[in-house]
Amino acid sequence: MKKSIGVFAVSVLAAAALAACGGDAKETSSAPAASETASEAGSEAATQAETEKKEEETEETEAAGNLEQIVLGASPAPHAEILREANKVLAQKGYELKILEYVDYIQPNLALEAGDLDANYFQHLPYLESFNAENGTKLVSAASIHYEPFGIYAGKAASLEELADGATVAVPNDTSNEARALLLLEAQGLIKLKDGADLTVTKNDIVENPKNLNLYEVEAAQIPRVIEDVDIAVINGNYAIDAGFKVSEALAVEDSESIAATTYGNVIAVREGEESNEKIVALIEALTSEEVKAYIESQYEGAVVPLF
Repeated sequence: MKKSIGVFAVSVLAAAALAACGGDAKETSSAPAASETASEAGSEAATQAETEKKEEETEETEAAGNLEQIVLGASPAPHAEILREANKVLAQKGYELKILEYVDYIQPNLALEAGDLDANYFQHLPYLESFNAENGTKLVSAASIHYEPFGIYAGKAASLEELADGATVAVPNDTSNEARALLLLEAQGLIKLKDGADLTVTKNDIVENPKNLNLYEVEAAQIPRVIEDVDIAVINGNYAIDAGFKVSEALAVEDSESIAATTYGNVIAVREGEESNEKIVALIEALTSEEVKAYIESQYEGAVVPLF
């Protein structure tokens, strides 16, 4: 803040009196001179500090402008949120992220295959492998970052014990996520699957259904929107988070030692052969940093579990 020095005029009589006292006049006149000198010195220091600050800002702007961009497709939560945290670490490595958010499980893989993305972050390995098989794409995992427990959430029914005969259950309609939902329902004793049931099971593999549950296959991202129309819903972790559900509110959650927990880590997917690309290596290093790990653990409180 600039300070202005007011200059006050004195009376002619006072001026004459000061002139008559030569020594006093010099001493009196020297005070403003000293003040002006100090003011000038302070002004110069402030100017220099301001100049240095502008130079630093310019250097930072230039540095930011020189950051190499990595384009990623991601689900809004938690993937895009985690990426924004990793972006802070990436800047130190000379990169910045451009994050494109998707609300479905198909377009981000098609965009990656087409070369519109450098990588994507929204899916687990079984889904990626299933997508490749169904679409002829050649996408691979560069690293597994985190695991999101599937949960059963209340719709019309307040608890699993209250499920009536013929109750309705919403499950994901894609192969790998439907299998995961069925395994969770079996773990709660609601259905029984054929012997040796694994991550390829479908509702056709149900051998016992004591409550005659009606399973409705719904696109995974849409399940939170239809939860009020069904008795219970099995929801992917990221979509549950995005819809505002908490793990603590779930009627049941996948066990940490279940086949799902050891299989369904969410991965960074890239085109085959680009796993060791410098951009991708830097991205993985940032995502598996201590800073990002601490963020995941504090932000999601068990709804997202780091795998590093």
